[in-house]
Amino acid sequence: MRRYNMLLTGLLMIGAGVYLFFARPQILPLGFVLLAGPFLWFAGIAVACAALPLLVLSTPVPPTGFFTDSVAKPPAMPLRQVPIEVLLLQIENHVRLEQAAAESFLALPTHDQLHSKTPSPFVN
Repeated sequence: MRRYNMLLTGLLMIGAGVYLFFARPQILPLGFVLLAGPFLWFAGIAVACAALPLLVLSTPVPPTGFFTDSVAKPPAMPLRQVPIEVLLLQIENHVRLEQAAAESFLALPTHDQLHSKTPSPFVN
């Protein structure tokens, strides 16, 4: 029943817009009627038109094509467990190399030193 709510909302908006625009009730100001009537009318048409494909396509269809799971996936590689101590040593070595590079640049700032590659494995 929920898939019809959007269509019903659009139809109610169309009806309210048509009523406001053509009946022009004396209770409401004319400026409001001339603005709100066409707005509700056209917005209702847009909402109803947007609801129609949802009603047509609401039946579940199994996905086929390029982006489906039917394609054979390569087997997942097992994760290699690295001890935390090894990772900490690598990070410490990287920090030392970067610090040494920064100190050497500060001692003698040149264009070549600024754009030279670091020997650290963590940098591209």
